[in-house]
Amino acid sequence: MTASYRGRQPADRFDRAVLVFNPGKAGMTARITDLQRELAAGIPDLQVDVLPTGFAGHARDLARSAAATGSPLIVSVSGDGGYNEVVNGVMDVPGNKAVCTVVAAGNANDHHRSMPDRPLTEAVRNDPVRHIDLLRITFGDGQREQVHYAHSYIGFGLTPLMAIGIESGGKGKILELVSVARTLTHLSPFELVRADGATARLDSLILANISRMAKYGTVSESVGPDDGRFEVVTLPHSGRWKMALMTLRAVTLGLGNQPSVSRYAFATRDAVPCQIDGEVRHLPASTTVLVESSKGALAVI
Repeated sequence: MTASYRGRQPADRFDRAVLVFNPGKAGMTARITDLQRELAAGIPDLQVDVLPTGFAGHARDLARSAAATGSPLIVSVSGDGGYNEVVNGVMDVPGNKAVCTVVAAGNANDHHRSMPDRPLTEAVRNDPVRHIDLLRITFGDGQREQVHYAHSYIGFGLTPLMAIGIESGGKGKILELVSVARTLTHLSPFELVRADGATARLDSLILANISRMAKYGTVSESVGPDDGRFEVVTLPHSGRWKMALMTLRAVTLGLGNQPSVSRYAFATRDAVPCQIDGEVRHLPASTTVLVESSKGALAVI
């Protein structure tokens, strides 16, 4: 796809830009108005469609409908959770010609921080279309299976609890770090059974397609969003001090290089919280989980 776009003008390679956003977020109306003006001034021939969401999960529906026709540029004006919905909506349409990008406008913007930061109009005019990997997670109870995609990471144990703590503890770096520290007191280890039959008792498991997550933590120095692999960061069950030291290291020095794989499978022995990008869900015990790298699955600028 990248080669077919080379040398073409924005209005030629995209038949329209589609802005997907949550109108209920503070300041969003002004943000969307500014983006419309920016695109109209910089790329006057490009049609711009404005699609506000009306409920949780609506961004996925809107992105699915947009991806089903033509060659749209779908712009998620959101944080990680909103972009996750858009990505999954696009992946619902096999063989589509949609291209995605995100304009950071949420509490958690880990994916945006891991990508080159350029004004939207400049990116639309000059950036080549490229393909990045997605994490494809399949989980079920032996009778039903669900498939979901993550653009950045999937975390079990500590990571979802950190997200819940940050969301409920107030905004600002100091308050959020304090909230993270408080979540450690509520952490319970979980046990999983890997595909080879080995068991592990963990405080945290992170499968990451980006280097930074949970707003301030650097989980890996070796990650690439288009190498067909993802990093596996595990923390075996240990005392609270070890967990606190790992968290401190993640938000200061980083955790360094981590092992990478293209596939990771296990079953839960305990109920465990799971975070897929910005969204938290709770998996019951005896859930089978398969995470695979879907290489080059998403076209982006």
